[in-house]
Amino acid sequence: MLVTRLFLMQIVQQEAYDEKSADNSIKAIEQIPLRGIFLDRNGEVLVSNAPAYTLRVLPSDYDTSLNSILETVIDLQPGLISKILHTNRIYSKYIPVRIKRGIDFKAVAWLEENSEYLPGVSYIVEMQRGYPAAIVGSHVFGYTKEISPEQLKREKDYYNPGDYVGHNGLEKQYEKFVRGIKGFNYILVDSKRKEIGKYNDGLEDLSSTKGQDLMLSIDADVQRIAEQELKGKSGAVVAIEPKTGEIIALVSAPDYDLNQFSYVTSKEFLQKLYANPLRPSFNRATMSVKPPGSTFKLMAAIAALDLGVITPTTTIYCGGGFTFGRFFKCHGGVHGSLTVIHAIEKSCNTFFYNLIYKIGLDRWAEYAKRLGFNGMTGIDIGEEVPGLIPNSKYYEKIYGPKWPRSIMASLAIGQGEVSVTPLQLAKYVALIANNGNSFVPHVVKGYIDDKTNHLMPSTFKEIKTGIDPKVFDIVKEGMYLVVNGAGTATRIRMKEVNIAGKTGTAQNPHGKDHAFFIGFAPYEDPKIALAIVVENAGFGATWAAPIAQKMIQTYLFKDKTKKLEQRFTPEIKPNIIGASLEN
Repeated sequence: MLVTRLFLMQIVQQEAYDEKSADNSIKAIEQIPLRGIFLDRNGEVLVSNAPAYTLRVLPSDYDTSLNSILETVIDLQPGLISKILHTNRIYSKYIPVRIKRGIDFKAVAWLEENSEYLPGVSYIVEMQRGYPAAIVGSHVFGYTKEISPEQLKREKDYYNPGDYVGHNGLEKQYEKFVRGIKGFNYILVDSKRKEIGKYNDGLEDLSSTKGQDLMLSIDADVQRIAEQELKGKSGAVVAIEPKTGEIIALVSAPDYDLNQFSYVTSKEFLQKLYANPLRPSFNRATMSVKPPGSTFKLMAAIAALDLGVITPTTTIYCGGGFTFGRFFKCHGGVHGSLTVIHAIEKSCNTFFYNLIYKIGLDRWAEYAKRLGFNGMTGIDIGEEVPGLIPNSKYYEKIYGPKWPRSIMASLAIGQGEVSVTPLQLAKYVALIANNGNSFVPHVVKGYIDDKTNHLMPSTFKEIKTGIDPKVFDIVKEGMYLVVNGAGTATRIRMKEVNIAGKTGTAQNPHGKDHAFFIGFAPYEDPKIALAIVVENAGFGATWAAPIAQKMIQTYLFKDKTKKLEQRFTPEIKPNIIGASLEN
């Protein structure tokens, strides 16, 4: 039906334009559809629509001598209207050009009072994006902005100059779902372009169709907590439901105010945003790569157990360090003889130094790949990078066939060339929590059916590592002791729920070390898996783990008795999109 609808819309629109060009008697007034809204997993509105006034001019009728007075009234930089019209000169003079979105009511009143002296000048009411949930979510939601000339060339069958399209995040990735379908009213005009009635009594008019509302897997309360905890810091948080791959929270800090993009964004704002040395526009959750520190010891344990290199009862002696070409010091001094479970609990470097040489570099790298590293996760917000897991071919390219094997020791404890994203770490711990199976990480649960108000779920690819589930049980026991035994994260132990986790500290040659924590809860039946990275902070147990504790507490113990049926229905507003000054 959507394809047929688009076809009819294009045919009728073209016929009207053809007739208009012949006798100048028909004006097509575009109806911009309401954009679909975003809801959180409990039905709370995260991204909505709010009315805003937009000033437009019709080049075929407009008198450029009005530029200076309009720029004064609507507070534009001198010469800006001329620049906008010059940029749009390649398009039809019968297509209205947006001059400014978000003009105030005082300017609207002036336009109405002086309409007879302003040929080709009009305003319309459009919907801009609003963010009622008091969360930022800039790297998840993305924003809308005026279509670029390059994109317009690619998609000219649907878009016109001045149209707003999704840019970054969900707004971009789900543009075709949330944009809706345009409508058109065809109006008869005389030789002076004064409206004299509807074309063909309105029988050819096409109503706009609202975009689809998306229900996200994001939990607004957990997202808020994560944003609050990272405020004033640099870092990222990703929380996943292990059994489904649904993203519960995704935060990159610092972030930026999406409300700045609800209007025509000034070049000054964009320049400041992209020039900011803290890079708030950069999505650290999916694009920042760092060595993961001791959180990666679990990966070596999984590989060794699954390959049969060790058993749960195998012990390795820690005398305070490990020698391979040079001496590698162990974290925490002398640990004595340890099994893999207690090596995870104590975060013993010596145990894992030994382990990687027993496994071999290429087999270690292969298991890292099976657990989601060295590749894209496929998350549905778009931007991400694959990270790096070095293997023997990687080192041969750098050093030749006699590359130094001592390099492997650092890799075993998540240092050296290994680099991963926070999202990859979250996927990794979700796979551990769910014994090697999950789904591609994703933010959209599905769309809300307009007729039934029911959720129509999206489908995502299942992930199966092929690793023996018993291996994960052993590793999870070690993670349990990290928090509930004599490990490095005992400060986040909770009476209400058993948390399992692993801290990490990644070396940073440019300042303080980066703090890491990965974990899940409840230990017995995991509902949430998390990865937290706080840059330039220090120890993971001190800075990252407490954030996980607060997020777990919020997610598992908050009141979830809200009436969802009231939240699924967005506020209905009159469809006045596309109205001209005259009608």
